[in-house]
Amino acid sequence: MLINRKSRFQLRMASTSFVVLLLTIVGLLMWLSRDYHLQFDWTRNHRNTLSEASRTLLGTLDKPVQITAYARDTEGVRQNITELVARYQKYKQDIALEYVNPDIDPARVRAAGVRLDGELVIEYSGRKENLSQLTEEAFTNTLVRLGRGGERWVIFVSGHGERSPDRQANFDLSSWAAQLAKRGLKTRSLALGGQNAIPQNTSVLVIASPRVKFLSGEIKQIEQYLARGGNLLWLVEPGSLQGLERVAESLGVELQPGTVVDPTSQSLTGSAANMIVVARYGTHPAVQGFELMTLFPEIAGLSVQPPKDWEQQVILDSAPSAWLETGTATGTIRFDQGQDTRGPINLAVSLTRKQEGREQRVAVIGDGDFLSNTFLGNGGNLEFGMNLVNWLGNDDAYINVPTRTAPDMNLTLSRTAQIAIVFGFIVLLPVGLLASGVTIWWRRRKR
Repeated sequence: MLINRKSRFQLRMASTSFVVLLLTIVGLLMWLSRDYHLQFDWTRNHRNTLSEASRTLLGTLDKPVQITAYARDTEGVRQNITELVARYQKYKQDIALEYVNPDIDPARVRAAGVRLDGELVIEYSGRKENLSQLTEEAFTNTLVRLGRGGERWVIFVSGHGERSPDRQANFDLSSWAAQLAKRGLKTRSLALGGQNAIPQNTSVLVIASPRVKFLSGEIKQIEQYLARGGNLLWLVEPGSLQGLERVAESLGVELQPGTVVDPTSQSLTGSAANMIVVARYGTHPAVQGFELMTLFPEIAGLSVQPPKDWEQQVILDSAPSAWLETGTATGTIRFDQGQDTRGPINLAVSLTRKQEGREQRVAVIGDGDFLSNTFLGNGGNLEFGMNLVNWLGNDDAYINVPTRTAPDMNLTLSRTAQIAIVFGFIVLLPVGLLASGVTIWWRRRKR
């Protein structure tokens, strides 16, 4: 080809045009990638895509969702949160995500009741709930609970020295009641007797550690409430049932004599042996997947012989090292064979039965201190209390999001395959590239 002045100019123009066109295309692609997002999930089982159940739920939420993530400026935690929330934002555009650094704004962290780095506070329709598990199943079921409409009342029986949801004393439950309100639950105290019937719209009735005996008319009201299928949370204490023996008998619940003590718990808390720490949980829905320790000061042991039509399940029990101390739980305590009862001891039990097409639920806990203003912030006491109310109020109808494992994460090669790959990349490929280079050089030299 003859190179002259005109052809050289044409070549320069062609090269310049190509560079300009290439830069323009790159710029357009950068602009498009900033304002428009397109993702493809090519994993074998689509593990990075929301399940059908989660997508269906998002279609029922007609109001914005506000998510506040309390996470430090560490790439790993914030990246996991962003990726999880992005899956939901793809199908619901009005999900907003805000980050708060706990080290910079500790007052806001305390106000939100956040205790873990990476914990989320999800708000919807005036209700909010904290979430510490960054999984699709936990996130979706939090939205399920927040999205439920209608008023749900938690009624606290009063008039017998019970723990109150309104008073601020250490013994009372006002801090727990405030947390219930944040979840969209309404609370009130109710003195039984006379015209004060238990409302029909009661989601959960709470009997919280009464100190004075109930009257026969009040006991009858509780029995009528249970007879019509009402849900009950009964916080008992070691000692007397304060006249509620008839209710306990109808449920097949018996308060075991003595106080539960546990030397293992004492070594953890550094306090009295009757301060019980529970760190292992069974399969009950209220504690399924629960990982936080719970603390129970002076808890009673329970035994249950469920009546006909009722089904019983243990919610919590003690460690095998614990026992029921029938003597004084002070000073030096030791297990007395023949007098004390060796663990594990039932600490919390549930009873369920089918009633008018729905499941009636009762939970009996051998202690009420764990939800008091003094001990609510210890370990997972708050979360356990919220789980109990969710379960009792039939808010545990969890959407089952299947765990989608990655079958293509590991590549297993035989010894022969490994040798072939190493030989190919270390020997054959470099030799082939060298040979092709020498061949091209030799042919050009001969021209």
